[in-house]
Amino acid sequence: MAFQDFDLISDRRKEERKQKIKKRIMIAVVSILVLIGLAAAAVFVLVEQNKNAGEKNENAGKGKEKKESPSTEHDSDSKDGLRGQKMVKTLCSSTDFKSKCETSLGNASKGDPKLNQPKDLLEVAIKAAEEAINKAFDKSKSLKFESEKDKGAFEDCKQLIEDAKEEIGFSLSEVGKDDLKTLVNKTDDVSNWLSAVISYHETCIDGFPDGKLKTDIKNIFKDPKEFVSNALAIMSDVASLLSTFQSITVTTARHLLEDKASSPADALGKDGLPDWMGDDQRRVLKAADDKPTPNVTVAKDGSGQFKTISEALAAIPEKYEGRYVVYVKEGVYEETVTITKKMVNITLYGDSSQKSIITGSKNFVDGVRTFQTATFVVLGEGFLGKAMGFRNTAGPEKHQAVAVRVQADRAVFVNSRFEGYQDTLYTQTHRQFYRSCVISGTVDFIFGDAAAVFQNCIISLRKPLDNQQNIVTAQGRIDKRETTALVLQNCQIKADDKLVPDKAKIKSYLGRPWKEYSTTIVMESEIEDVIHPDGWLPWEGDFALKTLFYGEFNNTGPGASTSARVKWPGYKVLTKDQAKPFTVGNFMKGTWIISSVPVQIGFYH
Repeated sequence: MAFQDFDLISDRRKEERKQKIKKRIMIAVVSILVLIGLAAAAVFVLVEQNKNAGEKNENAGKGKEKKESPSTEHDSDSKDGLRGQKMVKTLCSSTDFKSKCETSLGNASKGDPKLNQPKDLLEVAIKAAEEAINKAFDKSKSLKFESEKDKGAFEDCKQLIEDAKEEIGFSLSEVGKDDLKTLVNKTDDVSNWLSAVISYHETCIDGFPDGKLKTDIKNIFKDPKEFVSNALAIMSDVASLLSTFQSITVTTARHLLEDKASSPADALGKDGLPDWMGDDQRRVLKAADDKPTPNVTVAKDGSGQFKTISEALAAIPEKYEGRYVVYVKEGVYEETVTITKKMVNITLYGDSSQKSIITGSKNFVDGVRTFQTATFVVLGEGFLGKAMGFRNTAGPEKHQAVAVRVQADRAVFVNSRFEGYQDTLYTQTHRQFYRSCVISGTVDFIFGDAAAVFQNCIISLRKPLDNQQNIVTAQGRIDKRETTALVLQNCQIKADDKLVPDKAKIKSYLGRPWKEYSTTIVMESEIEDVIHPDGWLPWEGDFALKTLFYGEFNNTGPGASTSARVKWPGYKVLTKDQAKPFTVGNFMKGTWIISSVPVQIGFYH
């Protein structure tokens, strides 16, 4: 009986603890809903104050107060319409293309006076972008594509525009939901998708050789680019309002659950993983550490189910639930591999990055478009690559030759190697995380417009052609409100053994601005004397030097001195507060990072 009594007491205590936690969570939810209500009320009051101020100014000229007429449905519509027009002005004031914004949102608001809330007008802005994309794509089909290069570029463009339309659809789906709480949790996703849409447009244009056709394509896609930019600007404004609630939610939840972590960097559990990481993610991490049981094994010697990786991927069941694991045994696999969009939550792991290797040699000089030169392509969301090697062996004389192109959202690579020369790793779009990897190359060998963090990585500069210089990064942010950047944290930037004898005469730089708002941060990293004292290189003339954002924080080593760095308006030696937004906990946000080693959420020091 005594043991039964203890069991009863234990059960009762468990139940009491559950009730306490439920109560605390309910208090948090109620508090947040109250705050949302207050914020909505504040917006309403602000609009009403603006309206009243306008009415007072109008009546002042008449010398008398306006008399109120009895309330009617028409009056209500008039008030809603006036409120909508003022909200349109407010939201469009932060956009770069105000005329387009005010026309599209204004017409919608006049047509439906009830469209007077920021969330509703954000949806209108995204729909306007969707319509502009469809019109531009239809118009582009009428162009003549005579050369094989032009035809190939348009084929790429068609796929990129389909990707853009799909992610506009994702954005509309989330913004169109009635639940404001859902949108609070999805602002990062929507901004991520809209940022990718802008990047798809630019990648489409970049695929064409310079000339009249490229100019025509650029002009056709000018409207979509501007409409998407406006939508992203409005999303940024709405997100800044809702981010307050996100912050309150996280802070309240931590207090209510007695989390003693004082900052995201401190919020690590006993297993070295973030406290916010759920049980599913932790199980995947532990499984990755122990080499998870594979669904299929690839082996060149015939000891697995498949001899090529492509065959193994093609055999994945269409409706597989959960994470599908492909084990690649030691060997050099000469094949072009694509993780398609349908292949979500794939784990690909090998025996080590120098034993299990995927290799290819497609390159620009041989007539392949840069977009298509990649040996390994990741399109499927939630990809995890571990202990794998990826190569493009074309060599420096073949110029652009990509080893890996990553377009997938929430892609993670751990303990992997990326070997090439020019354009080794194409971080094309979306959110990406690289942990304890080796990336080697010469010109712009980490490039693209993704939100990508490289943590604990070795960045190895190789020997280029005699007339070339080494540039580590070429980040491609096109719009200032995109949520993209390249972040190198706690990395080692060094010369490859073959470069060491010539590193004094070959200039090497941390990066150059591929696009107007190029954004790159190097922090808490060891920079060897291979990097030129200037640190950064212009792309051409003064292009982007005022609009880019390049920052360095708390780096060490002989190449880390900032005393002789470039004096561009966009370059900054960052304070800790300025660097903080680029730590994983702030920049990546969420529980999606699944690596086989602990993630450093904040600063190392």
